[in-house]
Amino acid sequence: MKEKRSKCTEYLKLNKNLFIAYTTAFIIATITAQLLSNSINYLNTSVTMLTENSAYFSAFGLLHSIDNRKKYRIETGEIDWSRLRKDLIKILTSLGIGEIVYTILRWFSQYYLLTLNYQPYLASMISDSISFMIYLVVVNLSVKMTKLF
Repeated sequence: MKEKRSKCTEYLKLNKNLFIAYTTAFIIATITAQLLSNSINYLNTSVTMLTENSAYFSAFGLLHSIDNRKKYRIETGEIDWSRLRKDLIKILTSLGIGEIVYTILRWFSQYYLLTLNYQPYLASMISDSISFMIYLVVVNLSVKMTKLF
């Protein structure tokens, strides 16, 4: 029972960090898309995604390290490097798989909406929201498959 509660807590922390990082990146992407509203559609889409990914991974990395700073400490106060390395590989694999799906969906959906003459901020918001929901599913399934928790 305690192990199941621990797994649930870990999943909740992960998803909280994903959502906070997403919210930060969502705001930055929306602003970027609108600032680039006079540019070519593929350039708007590409630069928006680049700034969004920078914000997302910066925020997620910071939040994840804060939440897990004590998790890899052993009794002597040193870091359990082998456990940290294994978990980093699992989390990077899970995020990487999700990011591939997200990037493809996000880029094409924003580009498509821009070609339909949606306002850039709205195209960014719609494509980002849809892509992130699918990203969450993929990341959580990947975490389960890699047995991170």
